[in-house]
Amino acid sequence: MKTIDELLAEGVTGKRVFVRADLNVPLDGTTITDDGRIRAVLPTVKALAEAGARVVVASHLGRPKGAPDPAFSLAPAAARLGELLGAGVAFATDTVGESATATVAGLADGRVAVIENLRFNAGETAKDDAERAAFADQLAALADVYVGDGFGAVHRKHASVYDLPGKLPHYAGYLIATEVGVLKKLTEDVKRPYVVALGGAKVSDKLAVIDQLLGKADRILIGGGMAYTFLKAKGHEVGISLLQEDQVPVVTEYMERAEKNGVEIVLPVDVLVATEFPDLKTKAPANPTTVAADAIPADQEGLDIGPETRKLYASKLADAATVFWNGPMGVFEHPDYAEGTKAVAQALLDSPAFTVVGGGDSAAAVRILGFDENAFGHISTGGGASLEYLEGKTLPGLAALED
Repeated sequence: MKTIDELLAEGVTGKRVFVRADLNVPLDGTTITDDGRIRAVLPTVKALAEAGARVVVASHLGRPKGAPDPAFSLAPAAARLGELLGAGVAFATDTVGESATATVAGLADGRVAVIENLRFNAGETAKDDAERAAFADQLAALADVYVGDGFGAVHRKHASVYDLPGKLPHYAGYLIATEVGVLKKLTEDVKRPYVVALGGAKVSDKLAVIDQLLGKADRILIGGGMAYTFLKAKGHEVGISLLQEDQVPVVTEYMERAEKNGVEIVLPVDVLVATEFPDLKTKAPANPTTVAADAIPADQEGLDIGPETRKLYASKLADAATVFWNGPMGVFEHPDYAEGTKAVAQALLDSPAFTVVGGGDSAAAVRILGFDENAFGHISTGGGASLEYLEGKTLPGLAALED
C-alpha cells in the first residue's frame, strides 16, 4: 500500500488530488455537534494543499436515498473544514455535475474544494457493479490522483471507496495509515494482558468480533444494552431491558467456549434501572435506582452499569497492557446514565496500557463527556470498520489501496 508520503515525494503541484474522506459528522439541523472526523482528515488535506495540490475532498453523510436531500448536505462540513484549515474552501452543490466540474476546474494550486454528498448519486452505493463503476468513472474525471483517507467507510464496497482507486494512481492518507498501524497492534504480536471492553445496544452487532476475540483476548468486559442478553443467558431476570432473545443460545455457547479457552468474560454485578427510557432532549432527571444484576425487577429497564460494576471493570482494566474499547456502558447521552461510560474511559486513562477507543459512540462519548482525546493511545474514526478488521474480514477500501 503506497502512502501519501510517497505521493508527496513524487510531487503534487498542480495535480488534482481526490481525497476520499469521512466527513459523516452528526448534525443538529445545520450545526455540527462533533467535528472529530473532520479534524481527523486535516493532516492529509493540509499536507497536500501546502505541497501545491488542487485538493478535491469527497465524503458521504447520513443515508440519503440516492438523490439530493438538503438535510444531508455536506455544506456545514465544508464550512467547518475551511475554519480548521484557516482558508476558504470551495463547495460544489453536486457530486459530478456542472457545479462539481466548474468548482474543480476553478481550483488554484494549494486550494481545497468539497463536493456534495456522494450518496446523493445512486451509483455510490449501488449493488450493481456496472452502475457503481460508471459513477466511479465520473468521479475519476475530476482528478489525477486518488488518496483514500476515509477509514470510517473502508468496510463499504462503494464507488468512491472500492471502484475509484482502481481508476487512478492511489495512495493511503495519514489517517488510514495510522488506523491500520494501530489495528495491527491489536491483531499481531499483541502485548498482554489484552483486555477488551464491549458495549452498545445490540449483542448481534458484536458477535463476530467476540467470536474472534475468544481466541485472542485475555479478558472481555461486557456492558451496554448487549449485557442483558448475556445476563439472560446466565438465567437472570432482565425485566424490560434491551434483549435479543434469539441470540441467547449463541451467547451461551460463547461463554462456554470462553471458559474452555481461559478467556475471562466479565458481566455487570449491578445496574441502574428505571421504568422508562430517559428523555435525551430535555435531560430531565431520571431518578434511577441501583439493583443487583441478578435482581432486575420485571417492570424495570437496565440503562447503565452500577457503581460496583464500575469499580470491578476499573480493576479488570488496571493491569492491562493492551485495551480495545468499543461501545458505551449505558445511555451516556443522559447525565444520570453516563457514569458507567465515564468510569471505563477514566480507567483507560489511568492504565499504562496501549489504549484504543474503537470509534462510533465510544469516540463520541469521549468527546461529549469532556475527556482529553490526546490522553488515549488512539481514538478510531471508524467503529464498524474497526470491528470488521478485528473480525478478520477483508475491507474493500483497504484492499483497493493495495497495489
